[in-house]
Amino acid sequence: MKKKFLALATVSMVALLTLGACGNNDKKTDESGSKESSAEATTITVNDSNGSIEVPKNPKKVVVFDNGSLDTMDALGVGDTVVGAPTKNLPDYLSDYKKVESAGGIKEPDLEKINELKPDMIIISGRQQDFQDKLSKIAPTIYLSVDAKDTWNSTKKNIETLAEIFDKKDEAKTKITDLEKEIADVKEKAEASNDKALVVLVNEGQLSAYGTGSRFGIVHDTFGFKQADDAIEASTHGQSVSYEYVLEKNPDILFVVDRTKAIGGDDTNDNVENNELVKQTNAGKNGKVITLQPDVWYLSGGGLESTHLMIEDVQKALK
Repeated sequence: MKKKFLALATVSMVALLTLGACGNNDKKTDESGSKESSAEATTITVNDSNGSIEVPKNPKKVVVFDNGSLDTMDALGVGDTVVGAPTKNLPDYLSDYKKVESAGGIKEPDLEKINELKPDMIIISGRQQDFQDKLSKIAPTIYLSVDAKDTWNSTKKNIETLAEIFDKKDEAKTKITDLEKEIADVKEKAEASNDKALVVLVNEGQLSAYGTGSRFGIVHDTFGFKQADDAIEASTHGQSVSYEYVLEKNPDILFVVDRTKAIGGDDTNDNVENNELVKQTNAGKNGKVITLQPDVWYLSGGGLESTHLMIEDVQKALK
């Protein structure tokens, strides 16, 4: 009887040890699988304007200084991840984001406030580039610039980068395709018109002209409008010009970006259309002085929504 009891006890112990071992194996498998899955979703390496950078995959808290990136995130349906932005310098079409925390000015980020927000990622434009090193100490910071010499392709690349980070590749592909159809349509009409265009920025009555390779070069290199002056110096702040210059170049279309209005200054001296010399140009005579949405062109650009709004603006010249 004693031997029988010992035998049963031995069998029971073996069974318990076997079950325990199986249970531990299952647990290891689950934990291992979970870690692998988590690792896959933790970070992603992308290329920004500075090169390769590792950022969080599907970040939950993002501070965005680049309005083009902000409007792309909005169009892709991930705007709810934005916890901070330069709220005083947002264009009207992004006014919904004025409710997020202010992360400072468009040229001077509030480092203390951003640190308090504890973002997973920060997105900047050229205006904040001087702060990139300091911002990078708070969170991975990506710089998405638009190449003035290749406007649409660099814009598309930035859109695709954000789509990769937020796992929205299919949505981005569809929206990019739609935009490219709009671009092709406006380009075809602009080229067929043979009208020569001049883009000027007005700031408290002073004019600057912009051509191919400049911040507003999209009018020419992407939308297909011929230049009224092929010798405009390509620079960030444009080539300083006079109203006499505008009359001399005599554009068929004059596109105007009002910087003063974009930043909320006194624009009483900025009415280019009513200038007597402008009235003598082909653009002035034919009602082709087109005032572009200043907050879109000066404060934004390089995004899904802003590119669409720019197309709508220049189409006014083709009617």
